[in-house]
Amino acid sequence: MASAGPAADAARNEVRAIIDDRGHAVDNARRAVARLDQAFATGALVRTPALDAMLGDLDVALEQDDDQKLGGKSAEAARFILRAISRELDNA
Repeated sequence: MASAGPAADAARNEVRAIIDDRGHAVDNARRAVARLDQAFATGALVRTPALDAMLGDLDVALEQDDDQKLGGKSAEAARFILRAISRELDNA
């Protein structure tokens, strides 16, 4: 069952705004994950199995070694996964 109420609506809107931000996809992805973690911790949103899988995939796309810059395929993967997360937020 999806979360309801002002806190859930605010969390969904904020995450979608981060996803749609004109910044770099990798930076936006990290910000979106941080906001989602906050929403899960406060109970504003509930984790769904689909969101867990998407967040796991996003973690892999965002992995980097020290001093490694992410771009190209990581950014493309992050954009793709973030769009899927945006669609799934209505179920969280």
